[in-house]
Amino acid sequence: RKALQVLREYYGGGSAALVQSDAQFDSLMQQQQPPMPEHHSKADGAGSSIVGMLEVVESDFATNLAKEESEESDAQADYEKMTQENKITKTTKEQDVKYKTQESKSLDQTIAELSGDRDTTSSELAAVDEYLATIKDRCIAKPEPYEERAARRDSEIAGLKNALSVLENEAAFVQRRAGRRSFRGTAGVLAAR
Repeated sequence: RKALQVLREYYGGGSAALVQSDAQFDSLMQQQQPPMPEHHSKADGAGSSIVGMLEVVESDFATNLAKEESEESDAQADYEKMTQENKITKTTKEQDVKYKTQESKSLDQTIAELSGDRDTTSSELAAVDEYLATIKDRCIAKPEPYEERAARRDSEIAGLKNALSVLENEAAFVQRRAGRRSFRGTAGVLAAR
């Protein structure tokens, strides 16, 4: 922009804007130079086209710069927004991990307690089942097989037949009475019978 301003002053301003005097030039340059042209004249037509072209370039640069700055500020805003969202998400997830860890420890402890209770209950159940089996063996009558019942009945019948034959062969049973009565009276009667 400063260069454009200098060029505008040169091509649009006074007649000797960039021309140096011989005294100034000689003092600056102490070497022997070829002879200096008498006066420098500026080109009016070429200067305005160069200035116009530079103005267009400067305008394009300004437009592109404004566009890039706008995009950069938008990208910065998006970055800051995303960074803030990530911080919130990170904090939320860290808290979730903390609470889930606590819950997991609590559940592990509950599982350990319940496993112990289950083991105790299982051993108690096994003892009760064993006791029930022994009680069933004692209390519930097991059915005898038919062969055993028939053999037992046959032996009972044989025993009864034997007793019947003994009773038929014997003469008669003699009953004796006690000659002496007791004070109470019933003891002697019961004893005789």
